[in-house]
Amino acid sequence: MALMRYVILQREQDLIFVEMPRDYAYQLSALNLRLNKEVGKLTADNIPVLPLAVAECEELDLLQESLAVRSGLEYVQELESSFSSLKEENYPLISLLTEIRALLAQLEQWYEEEQLH
Repeated sequence: MALMRYVILQREQDLIFVEMPRDYAYQLSALNLRLNKEVGKLTADNIPVLPLAVAECEELDLLQESLAVRSGLEYVQELESSFSSLKEENYPLISLLTEIRALLAQLEQWYEEEQLH
């Protein structure tokens, strides 16, 4: 069984729980912090509102039925989609997209290898 970690993100009062392969959780947290630092420099319309990574943990027991754990792969795919749709002309958005896509490729490969085992 694969070892997983949970990245806890906060958007206003909402918490988002993202399940990541243990070796990639830090990368999601670091990417999130970088995106939050850079998103204010974007000038495009419809800039995504990003949650902020607030914690990581090894185990997670959700006690509220209204809360759910999201797949890291699904979360990063949605992140890539929201940034790739931006029409940015004044900021080198490609560097942010490259970082998102690098993590996405790593996760896709990880999940593919996990299915083989």
